[in-house]
Amino acid sequence: MKIMLAENIRRFRKERKLTQEKLAEALGVTVGAVYKWESGQSQPELATLMEIADFFDISVDLLLGYHIKDNRLDAAIERILGYMKTLDPQALEEADKYRAKYPHSFKVIYSCAQIDLVFGAVRKDKALLKEAAELLEQARILLPQNKDPKVNDLSICRDLATAWLLSGEHEKGLDLLKNNNVDGICSEMIGTYLAVFMNRPEEAVPYLSEAFLDHFSSLLNIVVSYAFVFYSRKDWKAALAILQWAITLLTGLTTENASGSFLKAHVGLMALLAAIQAKLSQDEASRDSLAEAAALARQFDSQPDYTLRGIRFVDPLEQSFSYDILGTSAEESVSTLFRFLNDQELSEKWKEAMSNES
Repeated sequence: MKIMLAENIRRFRKERKLTQEKLAEALGVTVGAVYKWESGQSQPELATLMEIADFFDISVDLLLGYHIKDNRLDAAIERILGYMKTLDPQALEEADKYRAKYPHSFKVIYSCAQIDLVFGAVRKDKALLKEAAELLEQARILLPQNKDPKVNDLSICRDLATAWLLSGEHEKGLDLLKNNNVDGICSEMIGTYLAVFMNRPEEAVPYLSEAFLDHFSSLLNIVVSYAFVFYSRKDWKAALAILQWAITLLTGLTTENASGSFLKAHVGLMALLAAIQAKLSQDEASRDSLAEAAALARQFDSQPDYTLRGIRFVDPLEQSFSYDILGTSAEESVSTLFRFLNDQELSEKWKEAMSNES
């Protein structure tokens, strides 16, 4: 086993933006001692080692660079999480055993926290929820061990907020979400808890509106991307189905006189629909879809509006806007889409449709 003590002391010191002098002062040792630790010339005594780990809020084994490599542990965690998926109480019993055996393993502590959170939520067991919160706090400290790219401090914070909110510590959980709402990533959770669990519906509206618009924009991007996937597979029926569904959804969610970015999105969906209909030899339907796309494109391009106005059910957000990388105008965006599809015939038909104002 390779000891990483020197590297880790230096890394954790720099993460906290401390000089060697400041660290030495905090630990009550000389600057020379810190220098020798970080250069590998000497190692701290056991008592000092524990002080350093305590100062950095980490375990001694993490400071040393020790990582559990027993493959049986991975199998055990997989088995315990399997129990959790069927709400088998054995998951709790097994989790307790491994938590006692591996108290400084991120993988174990984080998995046990997930188990406590699920069972606590389902059973409405505040004791389990509070235990989940404690384990999640511990997992944040052990996070440098984590190898899973899907887990980070933000994802743990979201789980921690859920544990607090469900255990009755509403304000504590809400504050954590608000303080970690980077780019609106927690707005959905904030809005949900305010509206459903905390009886503060009006306060929830801005968060719900932001989440709604963000998720809806993402959904339209996903639909377009899937249309390209199905196009490449020549799965015309799947492409047709997903585009028709998205257009129906968009039509139902936009107001009659919608003029913002979602109007531009509607143009792109109709143009792609025309392309798929052409592949299915639905020539008349394809011409009609292309003509509708051209009419909507002229409407948008006559008065470009990149805000997210025109969506039903949500309050308009003054600062909200959207853009895509296909082009500044709706006409240019469709031309780019057809170029990506490598369909020269449809590109020519698009130019013709845009020139035929009627």
